[in-house]
Amino acid sequence: MSTSTNVFTAKKGQGELAKEIGLTRQALNIHLRRLREERMIRTGRGFIDLTEKGLQALGVGTAEAFVFMKIQPSKREHVYEKIRKLPALSVFRVTGEIDLIAQVPQSQLDGFLESVSNIDGVISTSSHVVISIIK
Repeated sequence: MSTSTNVFTAKKGQGELAKEIGLTRQALNIHLRRLREERMIRTGRGFIDLTEKGLQALGVGTAEAFVFMKIQPSKREHVYEKIRKLPALSVFRVTGEIDLIAQVPQSQLDGFLESVSNIDGVISTSSHVVISIIK
């Protein structure tokens, strides 16, 4: 079983949430109990956490992506300066056919790629989305 690192929290009580969605508190409680049993949510006093498993069931991507970048050698420092300002989890300078690898939440991949495409000195990119973690 994998542990969840991405959790989204609704800071509302069950009564308030039930009223907003048009259910009785008791009916909502039955639904929440089932979702807890399926490990899609965690609940407590005044909050409901939607876990990564719950987000995946809703079709919301929470996986990470890796962006491989080839950089023009004469523009490396300029590119590094710009990349440092972007919302990546990590950026690695590597040896081989590519120069940089950025680790980015899948939900931010489009914006990251858009920003990278506007950086003078980035020759090419390729994106790879994690579909499962082996270890």
